[in-house]
Amino acid sequence: MIFFGAHPDDIELSCGATIAKAVKDGLRVGIIELTRGELGTRGTPKVRRREALKAAGILGARFREQLDFGDGGMRTGRDQEMQIIAAVRLCKPKVVFTMWPDDRHPDHIRTGQIVAQASFLSGLRALTTDLPAHRPQVTIYYPQNYLVTPSFVVDVTRTWKTKMRAIAAFKSQFYDPKSKEPPTFIADKKFLEMIEARGRHFGALIGVEYGEAFMTKQPPKVDDIIAAYEGREP
Repeated sequence: MIFFGAHPDDIELSCGATIAKAVKDGLRVGIIELTRGELGTRGTPKVRRREALKAAGILGARFREQLDFGDGGMRTGRDQEMQIIAAVRLCKPKVVFTMWPDDRHPDHIRTGQIVAQASFLSGLRALTTDLPAHRPQVTIYYPQNYLVTPSFVVDVTRTWKTKMRAIAAFKSQFYDPKSKEPPTFIADKKFLEMIEARGRHFGALIGVEYGEAFMTKQPPKVDDIIAAYEGREP
């Protein structure tokens, strides 16, 4: 599994607990962000890179890479597509996660689009590179700023605290009463309270304490309908 995001911390906010759960389940997980976050109001690219590596260690990711497509004006040309294709062909993930391509930040939109497109192109044998063709089984999208009706919700009750520790690794970005950095929307205490509330909301949808939501353009296969709704009421 590879999780793609636009900026350092995007992935932790939306699917950090799912990564931690996948790792606990014995799956190999990698993280790739497409920019260095150089236009962020707080912190620097160097600081955010250090924070990102710490967060990846908390979640248990096998690797975390950072590409340089340009924060705030993300480039999505052929060169950028080929960099994503190289990562997909090298790692051969069965599943690729990326941002829902209809979000508040233009970089989020472009990330969702280019990752989905490159994941498809990666499967074309006639598109030759140093690595053999490989196409993931599915591209799965995760929401960030806007709420979208999920295709499925993952029970992340047991790994929610790990997610929040990973988010806390980004000290330059989020709430810190001792920080002298300029105030921002995500640095407000209410932002992390919203993340908590959203996790509880998605969890309530499936009858658990915490959940993380995902969207697909193809519905997932359900083998056991009764088990899928165990403990639920209409």
